Amino acid sequence: MSTMSKMFAPLPPSYFPEIRRQSMGRLFGFCIHETRKSAGLSIEEAASLSGMALTEWMAIEDGNVPQDINRLRAMAEAMQVSFDKIATMVLVCRGAWNSNQWARPLARHTHTQINSPL
Repeated sequence: MSTMSKMFAPLPPSYFPEIRRQSMGRLFGFCIHETRKSAGLSIEEAASLSGMALTEWMAIEDGNVPQDINRLRAMAEAMQVSFDKIATMVLVCRGAWNSNQWARPLARHTHTQINSPL
């Protein structure tokens, strides 16, 4: 085996779900960050308006997804966007959550029509 192939050995298949989860979490965090900036809010203002600790909001923007649907509702209210917009972000980034736990419940709570099967 050459040195080059040792340096770039393929990842075992068990790593892919975690890599996907992290990537989707970062995408969700980026979407929240951009939505907050579009709303003209600082991260401190958004956290305060949502009733969240600053560190919690920062963690979400860094890719740690909230596990409570009420957090998502509070974030939507703080940024003055519809819950449907946040729910759509969750559905697009659903790989960030373990096992699509919110895909079906969110689809029931929104007016967003999803054309792809869950």
